[in-house]
Amino acid sequence: MQQSHYDILTIIGPTASGKTALAAQVAAALDGEIISADSRQVYRGMTIGTGKDLADYVVAGQPIPYHLIDIVDAGYKYNLYEYQRDFAAAYATVRQHGHVPVLCGGTGLYVEAVLNGYKLVEVPENQSLRQQLAGKTLAELTALLQTYKTLHNTTDVDTVKRAVRAIEIADYYREHPQIESDLPHLRSLIIGVAVERDVRRAKISKRLRTRLDEGLVDEVRHLLATGIPPENLLYYGLEYKFVTNYVLGHLTFDEMVRQLEIAIHQFAKRQMTWFRGMERRGFTIHWIDAQQSMTDKVAQVCRLWRGE
Repeated sequence: MQQSHYDILTIIGPTASGKTALAAQVAAALDGEIISADSRQVYRGMTIGTGKDLADYVVAGQPIPYHLIDIVDAGYKYNLYEYQRDFAAAYATVRQHGHVPVLCGGTGLYVEAVLNGYKLVEVPENQSLRQQLAGKTLAELTALLQTYKTLHNTTDVDTVKRAVRAIEIADYYREHPQIESDLPHLRSLIIGVAVERDVRRAKISKRLRTRLDEGLVDEVRHLLATGIPPENLLYYGLEYKFVTNYVLGHLTFDEMVRQLEIAIHQFAKRQMTWFRGMERRGFTIHWIDAQQSMTDKVAQVCRLWRGE
């Protein structure tokens, strides 16, 4: 393993910032393995819509090992508790290999929860609370969620179902205050990939059209054909929410593309808001310009890792 006073290297950034390609190149340079921090890439069969970009994990003909991608079936509702458990196992595996763990992803809550070592438990369903929340709009639920002080992933609450579950979790933790964590406290170098707003918007729009050309609609049709209920795909939000509504005939193709594009732009903005919040909560993030050449970005990250 490359010597460093850090335990783990973390690369974060909004969607379409190029963080995955950078993480793979850095892992190749530092003899590392990637641990994904993406709440949707855990699902098998959800490849195009979640932007797994698996080709990025091959550098100079050599595959870069990765973890926590394609680990559960589509239709399942993976949660933060499970992510922490699975991260701890993946981190231990990478360290046993003598390699540098490179945490990479855009789900800010996942990143923060493993770097801070929050102690979480599996939160049971609260039927009485769900009955109280029945009939509320997403806007009303989002406002209610913001009244809770508990850390929660506002970046991913883009459907009523997810918002209800988020409130259920927040309510549980208000009734059961967090106790000392048994997860390791990790010293992490955190790299943020900064991309100028207009450039980010252009990349998001281009990438959406590429994914549609690559078969995003067919991917959703296939998932539905395997028996996954439409509401389960709607739960995942973004691409799966809008494309499912198109496939079901609730949106025209043009409406789907337009609404989805707006939703992804809003999602990227919320991701950046989360990362800025991490800085306010005491994390040091070294921001690097996404527009630099890959060679320059990799060199910059490696220098920071080595403390040069």
